[in-house]
Amino acid sequence: MSISAKTRTDEVHARLRADILAGRFAPGERLKFTPLCQAYDASVGLIREVLSRLAEQGLVLANPQVGFQVMPISVDDLLDLTRTRMDIEGLTLRRGIERGDRAWRARIVATHFTLADTPRRDASAPTRVTPAWEAAHADFHDALLAGSGSPRLYAIATALRSSACLYRRWQEAIDPFDAARDPAQEHATICQHTLDGDSDSAVAALAAHIELTTTLIVASRATS
Repeated sequence: MSISAKTRTDEVHARLRADILAGRFAPGERLKFTPLCQAYDASVGLIREVLSRLAEQGLVLANPQVGFQVMPISVDDLLDLTRTRMDIEGLTLRRGIERGDRAWRARIVATHFTLADTPRRDASAPTRVTPAWEAAHADFHDALLAGSGSPRLYAIATALRSSACLYRRWQEAIDPFDAARDPAQEHATICQHTLDGDSDSAVAALAAHIELTTTLIVASRATS
């Protein structure tokens, strides 16, 4: 693949991924080639490659009978995803702490500072998490996973986080459960234990953070 072709593929991939995470396609919705080619001004081959990549990241489901569709969501899948994330992300973070790379710790400090300094809600759109906070949040969690020294483990962990984004993005509206947590404190706790080199406490704090998100999503759905 030429550099220009790769750049074009990366561009369409980024746009379609962002649109899926923004909820512009409903869970389980079929992703048909003709409208996608028109919407993203791309060939069938390029769209197929992008959809295959998104399927590897857990955002799209490739079904021989149906074709490609946005990953369906369900409580059972969310619970399974949560348990798997707690195992894999915990192992990835533990590996990073064991390696103790200075550049990795510096990245965690920098991304946490940005996250802590970025407003989570905006008065102009109070039912949505701000895009800036969402980006800072993603950068912080990516930093936590980036120090394991294992590209394969990192890839698995980030793919699971991408799948979890589907649930978080579709459950962003403020409800009575939003006040049941303090994300800033949760992130600060994870960050501090990680920088202290306390693997057990850092992994436990990350697991509690992941599990609480799921608990609140499930509770919110049960009352909707």
